Amino acid sequence: MNVHDSEKIAALMEKSGYASVDDVGKADLIIINTCSIREKAAQKVYSQLGRLKEFKKRKPKLIIGVGGCLAQQWGVKFIERVPHLDLVFGTHNIHSLPDLITTVEKTRAPVVRTDFHERVKSLGILAPIQNGKVTAYVTIMQGCNNFCSYCVVPHLRGEEESRSLPEIVMEVEVLASRGVKEVTLLGQNVNSYGKSIGNGHDFADLLHEIGSIRGIERIRFTTSHPKDLSDGLLRCFSELDKLCEHIHLPVQTGSDRVLKMMNRCYTNADYCERVDKLRSICPGISITSDIIVGFPGEAEGDFQATIDMMGKIRFDNLFSFKYSERDGTAAADLGDKVSESVKNDRLRIVQALQEKYTLERNEAMIGNKEEILVEEISRNSKEDVAGRTRTNKIVNFRGGLEMIGKTVSVLITDAYQHSLRGRLPNVN
Repeated sequence: MNVHDSEKIAALMEKSGYASVDDVGKADLIIINTCSIREKAAQKVYSQLGRLKEFKKRKPKLIIGVGGCLAQQWGVKFIERVPHLDLVFGTHNIHSLPDLITTVEKTRAPVVRTDFHERVKSLGILAPIQNGKVTAYVTIMQGCNNFCSYCVVPHLRGEEESRSLPEIVMEVEVLASRGVKEVTLLGQNVNSYGKSIGNGHDFADLLHEIGSIRGIERIRFTTSHPKDLSDGLLRCFSELDKLCEHIHLPVQTGSDRVLKMMNRCYTNADYCERVDKLRSICPGISITSDIIVGFPGEAEGDFQATIDMMGKIRFDNLFSFKYSERDGTAAADLGDKVSESVKNDRLRIVQALQEKYTLERNEAMIGNKEEILVEEISRNSKEDVAGRTRTNKIVNFRGGLEMIGKTVSVLITDAYQHSLRGRLPNVN
């Protein structure tokens, strides 16, 4: 979501007369959009702000701003800690950015705006599509009501707020008219879309509406909460041809005891049952997930339950992290902390095991013909293009600019840890 928020920020500032530059030394305005999920992300922000201090010395009128979750969390403390910072704006105040910048320009005094609004006015901002881009993000909701004990998002993004179905459909129609072929629907928990509106429309209804839009060939979404994975949503994977065969379904841990402490509201068995249903309804679906190691009180048996679950499910890919204590969360008050050395050991084990499973999954695709929506020139070679399978795996193959935006059948010839290699069937 931060990526899409950054696109919205760029769109707002372009309307205010600013233009994007590739060289930070030429900028009159620098905005850092932050994440506060893990401590490492916060540390990177402070390091980056430290480097920008020299730019400010050389160019006193340079405006430096910080937005996003870390800005929401720290507020005025950010200015106290980073005196050369001009602007701090929170997650509900993206829409106010042009006015806030104008205030800084006029007063040359720091501005902090982190108040919550009854509605998140930035949800409907349409970010411009870059020339030739055939994929786009669409925010369908913001905020979260789940309050997982380790997660700071509900405190920094606020309560769930869903956009109206007609408003989302209209945005996707505009994107389709501009050449977009694939949309990814975004939300902290897309499965609970519509609950805050209470008009009878749920996420499955939204998927069906978007599936009927002419010009849209593929639909993806993220992120899903396992407890809200409804039968209606499950059926969408068999009913909607445009819905890609991939779901990101964070499990976090395989231990029922730790799941309860995390306030995840499902068990290991519940999660595995949902995976079985997904694979029954949509054979070949790609399932990716998140895992946190070293949650307070995670014993060796709890960690082994996670390893056992990984072996049973064999995810296509996995995002794995060490538990990072966040101020204001329930887990921050838990005792029985896990040492950093144990966290590091467990993370290495999880990542090594997942590398094995990911490579196995990728190698199993060799010899298959896969539909690829060509998105861009490959980052590996200017003689290649790159796109993704419907199961969200990157494929590089020989091709040129004229192929971007086309959906082609590609024969998979090689498999690697993070991508696949292919060729057009009629090309040697």
